[in-house]
Amino acid sequence: MELLQHVIAQYGYLALFIGTFLEGETIMLLCGFAAFTGHMDLALVMLAGGAGTFFGDQLYFYIGRWKGMAVFERWPKLKGKAYRVACLLHRYRYAVILSFRFFYGLRNVTPFVIGMSPIKAWQYFGLNLIAAVVWSVTFASLGYLFGSAAESVLHDVKQVEMYVFGVIILLALAVWVIRKLRSKAKHEVEECAAHTPAAGDEPVPPKDHEA
Repeated sequence: MELLQHVIAQYGYLALFIGTFLEGETIMLLCGFAAFTGHMDLALVMLAGGAGTFFGDQLYFYIGRWKGMAVFERWPKLKGKAYRVACLLHRYRYAVILSFRFFYGLRNVTPFVIGMSPIKAWQYFGLNLIAAVVWSVTFASLGYLFGSAAESVLHDVKQVEMYVFGVIILLALAVWVIRKLRSKAKHEVEECAAHTPAAGDEPVPPKDHEA
């Protein structure tokens, strides 16, 4: 337990910044819970997490602006998601910018697509700042409230906080695996549909092979 307290005290906020720079819902929940147990400060958790997600998505925005479709040529599997984001962005521009962090699956693609759009950099800066604050406060508070709920059930959550950390990580991992499997299954169905002849199409006979 002392080792955990030392690690969190020394590297907790830095790890939170890096984690949210990349994505970070799980680490925000963990740090929100750590704030409840007294290992971290809730306001600093919100600040570090908000800064990480803000600067990360600012970087992705400018990569999208500078590189354009080259990003998706490098990772062609993301093109379908990018097209969906572009359609949503065309219809609900500001709503998408303010809420995309809450949509798993499209969250990492969206800043690149926004960077490729006509949206001005200063507009994205302001909206991204607001969205980062809302996101960090929401997830840090959820982690803190989870600790409060666990305290009401377990009465002394600090005695079992390592197990609670483990439960949060396992739940996040389970959600990630389920979504990956669903995404893979959906992709396979789409590929199958793309290669299935439409109704009324003449089947193409196989070519004769020479002996």
